[in-house]
Amino acid sequence: MLYFILGLVIFFGAHLFTTFRSREPGKDIKVRLGYGPYMGLYSLVSLAGFVLICWGFGATRDAGILYVAPSWGRHVNLALMLPALILLVASQLPTGAIKKVVKHPMLIAVKLWAFGHLLANGEINSVILFGAFLAYAVIDRIAVKKRGDNGPGKEAATSVVWDIGAVLVGLGLYMAAPDPVRRGGDLAGSAETIRKPIAVRCRRRSYAQAFQGVTFR
Repeated sequence: MLYFILGLVIFFGAHLFTTFRSREPGKDIKVRLGYGPYMGLYSLVSLAGFVLICWGFGATRDAGILYVAPSWGRHVNLALMLPALILLVASQLPTGAIKKVVKHPMLIAVKLWAFGHLLANGEINSVILFGAFLAYAVIDRIAVKKRGDNGPGKEAATSVVWDIGAVLVGLGLYMAAPDPVRRGGDLAGSAETIRKPIAVRCRRRSYAQAFQGVTFR
């Protein structure tokens, strides 16, 4: 649990630092260091935290259950993942109608992703992980609003091409994601299962069972 919490502190510490850093002329550390060095250091620290989070999450899978997730939670999570992925892709593309309307699609995507997984997972490590992401997205949105960053302005040029691209790529990611990841549930166990060779899993069942219900996309 120590490495898991340490990873969260490092990862979100880096993100919150850049969220609340001074943007006054002469005081903005991003300007003083230069864009490249600042982003390099920021990325390195965030990556270190992310690695610890991933390792710690799997290591704490037996930490216990905080609450029993409702049976309908996975269905809600499954429904939320598609718009979350579309918004995630839209945030990385030039301005389209989606980005212009929602202003900050990345933050909304994180909120949907985290909230959906909180409904589908009641394990202590899952609640800590997704609760932290949800809290960060809320805090960052408040900070962004206070800075006066309202996203693309009303006069910003848009192109439907980027909206179509966001929908298609988001849908592709949604369909390509392993089913346990989209539905939620025991994510640590799902990750372990995904890492195992398909042949090993098939040997545990008959060929008929292995291919029963498989949907090829």
